[in-house]
Amino acid sequence: MCPNRAALQRALERGEQEGGSVEFKERLTKDLHLSEGRMESLAAQLRHRVLSGDGEATYVVGVTDDGGIAGISHEDFSESMDVLSLLAEEAGAHIEDVQTWGIADDGSATEHDELFVTNRDTDDEADGLVGVATIREGAMLDTDSEHIVVGTAGHVDHGKSTLVGTLVTGQSDDGEGGTRGYLDVQPHEVERGLSADLSYGVYGFDGEGPVRMDNPHRKTDRARVVEESDKLVSFVDTVGHEPWLRTTIRGLVGQKLDYGLLTVAADDGPTKTTREHLGVLLATELPTMVAITKADVVDDERVAEVEREVERLLRDVGKTPLRIERHGTDAAIEEIGDDVVPVLTTSAVTMEGMDTLDEMFERLPKTTADSGDFRMYIDRTYSVTGVGAVASGTIMSGEVEAGDELLIGPMADGAFREVEVRSIEMHYHRVDKAKAGRIVGIALKGVRESDIERGMVLLPKEADPDPVREFEAEVVVLNHPTRIGDGYEPVLHLETVSEAAQFHPHEGQLLPGDSGTTTVRFKFRPYLVEEGQRFVFREGQSKGVGTVTDVNPGENDGEDADGSGSTD
Repeated sequence: MCPNRAALQRALERGEQEGGSVEFKERLTKDLHLSEGRMESLAAQLRHRVLSGDGEATYVVGVTDDGGIAGISHEDFSESMDVLSLLAEEAGAHIEDVQTWGIADDGSATEHDELFVTNRDTDDEADGLVGVATIREGAMLDTDSEHIVVGTAGHVDHGKSTLVGTLVTGQSDDGEGGTRGYLDVQPHEVERGLSADLSYGVYGFDGEGPVRMDNPHRKTDRARVVEESDKLVSFVDTVGHEPWLRTTIRGLVGQKLDYGLLTVAADDGPTKTTREHLGVLLATELPTMVAITKADVVDDERVAEVEREVERLLRDVGKTPLRIERHGTDAAIEEIGDDVVPVLTTSAVTMEGMDTLDEMFERLPKTTADSGDFRMYIDRTYSVTGVGAVASGTIMSGEVEAGDELLIGPMADGAFREVEVRSIEMHYHRVDKAKAGRIVGIALKGVRESDIERGMVLLPKEADPDPVREFEAEVVVLNHPTRIGDGYEPVLHLETVSEAAQFHPHEGQLLPGDSGTTTVRFKFRPYLVEEGQRFVFREGQSKGVGTVTDVNPGENDGEDADGSGSTD
């Protein structure tokens, strides 16, 4: 027997030993098990098993009544989980997690971590699935805590991830960047000590102080933080390496951030990348603070020198630095934003400045509005065995609930497709609904993962979206070696959209430092763009910012959303 199949067999044996709190089902169907009279009976049975198990029951799906391994199709397994979720809700309980095994023709079993994970986890070669679902008493968590989202930026090896890792755990670093491994990063990033994509961390506050993760490598530990906190602080940790500036811009522009946190290492001081990242933070009008890191590796004289360099850098871009050590936390919280940037000296090794950052994050108010209809631009996609397509991103406005019917798109032809929300997860904790500002993964029914792309958007079913290939904008050219003329093609970053676009300045050309109106045309496909949205554009050493002013500039030209020029 292969090791994974043996693990499955042990799970089944444990289930048999637990007796009354365990139920074996080959499959569950909506037509049969949710029919009138049957649903109430099965919900009562589920409730009895939960009570027999002291608030927890186990349902094994994809097996025979005596516990023999059968395996069912992905589609049948997905329907079974939908039915089980509804039965649990009827019984005043919820599905806590599901462990799945893919069963192949040769009898081998491939084990998967959980029903809902934030990475790509599929087993296309499996001919059937077996799942062990843990049911717990009580409704799924509706986390209504205040939630602020902080985007980090800074040069490579300036301690962004280490600082965040120390904050979310309360553990001091070993001087080698050990706590950076506590973030949601890929194995190759840990091995090299360099982040190559966005990563995430979370901690919170419960009225008595910080709620941190004891072991961030346990997904249940993140879930506990979400469950216990009255206020949550999520970090979107960006990339410091110069070749991945595009990913950094995506993290700062494409997430619904409340604050920016720029790190500057005391041994290195501000660099060209530091200036680039600061420019993006300020161009998006994000209230920002600066943490001078690695104060433990240099003497006091060097720290003071870097503090002065940071203050000069901020003044050069028209901002007023506010030293927290000198003016206090109250002043920093009151003044951050507009023209004021608080500055703090820290060390993840000695824990200098960590208490002050805790106080800042505990007291800083949310800056982004929650009102409006639901909207989420998609940043990542992945597929989960037994669930299917999952879209991940930050909710920009409104709220979403399990069972909601939504639209997803635009597809390459500008069309939107109807989908249904299977389930929602936030930092590995399953919730029944989530509000604006939450970083979530939403499992979708009605679409394949391969059909979903970054830059698409989720909207209410009743919405009437009008995607465009072309719009007008007011832009400011921050850096450019010569001039921007007709046909200039940078990469444009708007929400989670990162797409090549052509610029057609109305004035004919724009010089560095100029502002003006331009028509912007996506090069390959339409996207949902709305007036008032801000964006960053970049090409080589060129960089600028803009604001969408008109999403229908081509109406008089008879050009439709997909750019075909049809006048039908």
